[in-house]
Formats: sequence, structure tokens, C-alpha cells
Amino acid sequence: MNNLAQAAATALELVLTADPAVAAIVLLSLRVSLTALLIAASIGLPLGALLAVARFPGRGALLALLNALMGLPPVVAGLLIYLLLSRSGPLGSLGLLFTPGAMIIAQAVLITPILAALSRQVLEGLWEEYAEQLRSFGAGPLRAVPTLLWDGRLALLTVLLAGFGRASAEVGAVMIVGGNIDGFTRVMTTAIALETSAGNLPLALALGMVLMAIVLFVNALAQLLRDATARAGA
Repeated sequence: MNNLAQAAATALELVLTADPAVAAIVLLSLRVSLTALLIAASIGLPLGALLAVARFPGRGALLALLNALMGLPPVVAGLLIYLLLSRSGPLGSLGLLFTPGAMIIAQAVLITPILAALSRQVLEGLWEEYAEQLRSFGAGPLRAVPTLLWDGRLALLTVLLAGFGRASAEVGAVMIVGGNIDGFTRVMTTAIALETSAGNLPLALALGMVLMAIVLFVNALAQLLRDATARAGA
């Protein structure tokens, strides 16, 4: 019990003093997750908007695929990306395996279906509400997409926060494609797993504290945005 208390005290000191090792891991984690979020948003949000307004053959199958990919096991995604980026894979010549770039790809692959599916649900309701008005201005489904994305920006921010939370908590896929290399590809989740197994509880606890703080902040911000959206729609 005393050892655990001592480890927790040391962990808190590492966080409060901005220990260089902790800071480097946290900064890399944020860089990877935010870049993955940017890539996923540039694909997922327009795709979700298109699915919200357009009706075409195969739309139901595409929606079913997106919903299935929302539950894609991270280790499976990591394995597939590993095979693509490995030296014998089709993208092996890019030299991305065991780099932050591979980790960004893995996180983007995991959260793009989430952003697309959630944004489709948000924007489909807006399209049903404003479809007649937009058509009266001569805006068809495709031309309505930018308008819907802008009008639903507050609700879509909560979707983005959900995607960021999912990305920042990922461990399986990024460990497979990143290799958990100290000082190069070690992020918070993989470092926590490694340091716990190695018995370095202070560092693992320090990173756990930071990760929990980020998760709590993201969820609190998402709740504030949901409340603001509800008040705006009232």
C-alpha cells in the first residue's frame, strides 16, 4: 500500500513538474491524434453529409458498412495497415512502418467511419428540416452539403470530439504499426502498457493521469457543446 502511495506521489510530481519524458510522450500523442482527426474529418464529414442528403443505389449497403466499421477491432485494423506498409506490402516503399505516420494512418482509419456515421445522423435531421427551403433557393442535395455542414457546426464539433477521444485512447493498432519505439513512436497508451508491465508505475500513473485529464476535458467540452446546440435549437 505504501509503495502504491509513493508511486502515485511520484507520478503527480512528474505531471506537475512537466517531466521531459512525460511531456515528450504527451506531445507526440496529441500530434498523432490531432493529425489523424484532421485527416478523418476531411473524409468523414463530407461523406456523412453526402449520405445524409443523397439517395442512390447501394446507399443502404454503404450505411451498413459504415456501421460495421465503427466496431472494427483495432488490432485487425493495425494488422491490415501493417501488411500494407510492410516491406513486402504494396506501400512498403513509402517507409512508413514504425513511424508516427503509420500511427496517424491507423487512427484515421479507425475514426473515419465513426465521424461519417455520426455526422450522417446529425445532418440527416437538418436536411429533413431545411430540405424544402433549400430546394426553393435552387440548392439540390450536393449544393446543400456545405450549408448543412456550416449550420450543424456545433453538433459536428461534438462528433469531432468523440473521434478525438477514440483516437487518443487507441493502443492496439498504434502499437502494431508504430512499434512503441522510445522517443520516436511511444504514445501515452502504449507507454502505459509497457511501463506497467516493466514495473515502472510512477511513469505509467503519470501518463494515466494526463490521459484521464484529456478524456475528462474532451467529454466536458462535448457536453457543453451539446447543451449549446440544444439551447440554439430551442
